Order: sequence, then structure tokens, then C-alpha cells
Amino acid sequence: MRRLTRFFWFLLALVFLIEAWLWERLAPVVGWIVARIPLATLKAAVSAGIARLPPYATLLVFGIPGLILFPFKLAGLWLMGKGHLVLGTGVFLVAKTVGLAVTAFLFEACKPKLMQLGWFVRLHDWLLRVRAWAHAQTEPARRMIRVIRARIGGQRNRLLALAGRIRRRSWRRAG
Repeated sequence: MRRLTRFFWFLLALVFLIEAWLWERLAPVVGWIVARIPLATLKAAVSAGIARLPPYATLLVFGIPGLILFPFKLAGLWLMGKGHLVLGTGVFLVAKTVGLAVTAFLFEACKPKLMQLGWFVRLHDWLLRVRAWAHAQTEPARRMIRVIRARIGGQRNRLLALAGRIRRRSWRRAG
């Protein structure tokens, strides 16, 4: 039972880290995309609108992408349940990725207002501690993966060197 519990916490930590990784990777991508959208007046208006809102209204703005994309995630799960595994997974992953990207963008725009809420600051700090915990939970597996990758990389390099020597010898014999 202890192994099963440990495995459950490991999986939970892994899911959390994947979400955090996506969040970190998508925020700059969304920023880059938004910077290239030629609607500077719209972007400025959205930023100015968020700046004028009180903290709790900003919290509502921050939650909008989740509410809008939730039906798409449900549709993806429904499609998977109906046997359309590839289509359902695609719909779900696109909705998840778009949701994370837009939420990451909005978080940066809303963060100053949200950090005025005491409970939000505590939640933010708690999530940072959970992230550190998740890293600690997955560190043994990540260390093992790094060792395996190093061994495979070394073997791959030896195989490439061997292939190069064989190729050079075959060229010498042919020439």
C-alpha cells in the first residue's frame, strides 16, 4: 500500500510539473504572438481596462479563459469516450494548450491587481511551495533518466564513431 501511495504522489507531482512547464513555456510564446498582432490599440485598451479594474473584477477576467474553454475540454473527453481517441485527444490538448497560453498572458496582465488580494498572495506562495515539493518528489526519477540519457548518448556516440570508421574503411577499399 505504501508503494501505491508513493506512486500516486509521484504521478500527482508529475502532472503538476507538466502544467508548470507548459505555463512557463507558453507565456513567452503568447507574449511573442500578441506582440505581432497588429491590433496595438486593442491590446492597449485591454491592458488599460484591466488596470482600471478592482482586484476582484480582475480575478473574474483572469478566470474567463477557463470558463470559455471548459466546454471544449469536455467535448474532447466526450469524443474520446465515443471511441474517437485521436480526435478527442487533439481537441482536449488544443483546448488545454490555448487555455494555458491565454491564462499565462492574462496572469501577467492581471498579476499586480491579483497580488493585492491577501488570499491570492498566500495561494501563489503555496503553489510555489507545491512546485518545489513536486520537484523533490520527481528528482530520483529525473536523475535516473539523466543517467540513462547519458549512457545512451555515450553509446550513440560510440556507434556513430564506429559507423564513421566502417564508412572510411569501405571508401579506402573502394578507392
